[in-house]
Amino acid sequence: MSTAERLIESTRELLWERGYTGTSPRAIQQRAGAGQGSMYHHFSGKPELALAAMRRSAEQLRADAEAWLGGPGGAAERITGYLLSEREVLRGCPVGRMAQDPEVVGDPGMSETVDGAFRWLRGRLEEVLEEGRRGGEFPAGLDASGTAAVIAAVLQGGYVLARAAGSAEPFERAVGGVLDLLGIPSAAVAA
Repeated sequence: MSTAERLIESTRELLWERGYTGTSPRAIQQRAGAGQGSMYHHFSGKPELALAAMRRSAEQLRADAEAWLGGPGGAAERITGYLLSEREVLRGCPVGRMAQDPEVVGDPGMSETVDGAFRWLRGRLEEVLEEGRRGGEFPAGLDASGTAAVIAAVLQGGYVLARAAGSAEPFERAVGGVLDLLGIPSAAVAA
């Protein structure tokens, strides 16, 4: 892995663990095994490096979601697979974590990266929900856009509740609740 890649990956991990404010250039350099000169050779400073790391996290969010949402099977099966996919629940969402940091929200490039990832997710969920509605898997009156927003909010809120409780149980209950609201039988969830 190149020095630039090590810096980006180290920054991704530190942002996920500590947030933007809690991540210092020194911590990034130590984790990446890179000197100050190397860091500033590749990036103008912490903001540029953090933006690259956030973009990478947003790309990973999209790839992970698309693996399920774009996979085989019906719409309900794909959404169920996505909701029940393995996650590091107690660590939270690496993209959602950034939305809680005032310096990130106050920076146009960083906030657009975070918001763009969630806009993409809501749009992709809406497409799959609409496909399922048209195919009779979901009720004819389903509001695909609103339901997609609910799913994204349940996931992000579930992370927060799980972290607060120190247990994945609130996240799992929230996901189970959204599957119930979608009318996906509990037998399908257990399978």
